[in-house]
Amino acid sequence: MTTPESSLLGKPTAYPDAYDPALLYPIPRAPKRHELGIDGALPFTGCDVWNAYELGWLDARGKPKVALGEFRVPADSPNIIESKSFKLYLNSHAQERYDGPDALRARLVEDLSAAAGAPVSVVVVPTTVSGHGQVEGLSGDTIDDLPVAIDHYGPPRPDFLRADGGEVVEETLVSHLLKSNCPVTGQPDWASLQLRYHGPKIDRAGLLRYLVSFRGHSDFHEQCVERIFTDLMRQCRPQRLSVYARYTRRGGLDINPFRSSSGETQPGNPRTVRQ
Repeated sequence: MTTPESSLLGKPTAYPDAYDPALLYPIPRAPKRHELGIDGALPFTGCDVWNAYELGWLDARGKPKVALGEFRVPADSPNIIESKSFKLYLNSHAQERYDGPDALRARLVEDLSAAAGAPVSVVVVPTTVSGHGQVEGLSGDTIDDLPVAIDHYGPPRPDFLRADGGEVVEETLVSHLLKSNCPVTGQPDWASLQLRYHGPKIDRAGLLRYLVSFRGHSDFHEQCVERIFTDLMRQCRPQRLSVYARYTRRGGLDINPFRSSSGETQPGNPRTVRQ
């Protein structure tokens, strides 16, 4: 397997006009988890929720059909799927004939599960479904307006995170200031983050400084969320923790990694105003 940097992923690419599952580019999760000290059992459960807004195919008579796609890749799968390859793969169905959405879904499940190395959930949502994808706000206390002076924008600084060892709380915190960079193209990735925890009260100013310290950091969405989860567990020691990032879409796709210490594997899929 070539490295992402030496592949075609970050270079101009002709869009395929024929179905091709070989376009999918899996990337092993293990090396980045090793950097975080995760080499055995995972300290979290969860999944990566993908939403596709450019899903199309031809029906049996050759008439174009369109839909929305929701994909859930389990966090314990061996691989992530690089997003540009995912986009190219989805577009390779645009001129392919299917008897119906169920036939398309079956092929998507087969190909994506093979790339991820674990069963991937696929839902093909007709554009006629009323109410699907309505904009919602992330619940929780927003920390972005804190009067905090910030002068560090990378690399991530887990030492900014601290908790008061006295008061134990259960709260949900939200920030819309998470930004990192794609390790392949260098393009910015923007996200809103929801943090739910039970444990010693986390210092909000330190949390905000920590999140902003990702601005110059290069990692895939899934890897950034796992780093945030791991750093919070080590620095603040909550009894329960869930981290959910809702990234803005690129190329008709948004990626939303969710990690939890409480056994949750299937979060909701709230479309935020930035998505």
